Amino acid sequence: MSFTNPTDAQLASLLTSATTIAIVGASGNPERPSYGIMRQLQHAGFRVIPVNPRETEILGEPAYPSLADIPVAVDIVDVFRKVEDTPGIADDAVAIGAKALWLQTGIASDDAAARAQAGGLTVVMNSCIGVTQHRLGISKR
Repeated sequence: MSFTNPTDAQLASLLTSATTIAIVGASGNPERPSYGIMRQLQHAGFRVIPVNPRETEILGEPAYPSLADIPVAVDIVDVFRKVEDTPGIADDAVAIGAKALWLQTGIASDDAAARAQAGGLTVVMNSCIGVTQHRLGISKR
């Protein structure tokens, strides 16, 4: 599969239209990248929901053990997990009706991308959502 990330215009549209972002692999440890990205996205005005079965709350938001447990609609599923976990996460993102699957820097999976795209999701791989949000100047505030 030959994969190309969306253009800046498409990424800006995706981030502008999104209100809720689930971070799979979110950590309550301030030293972890997922914590910093969650805080940054919150400060930019997004509702960010942590997904991690080992956490109960991160940055004031209740943590959920899986995407299926989140009781509200999710626009973007942002992934901080190992590559081999991403196909299943893509399936879960499709199942909850997310609009996009975003695999963080260093994470790329043609299998996950194909599954997500088959389910109608926009896919971004090997790219930091926080860097992109900041670079494009997208804020909900």
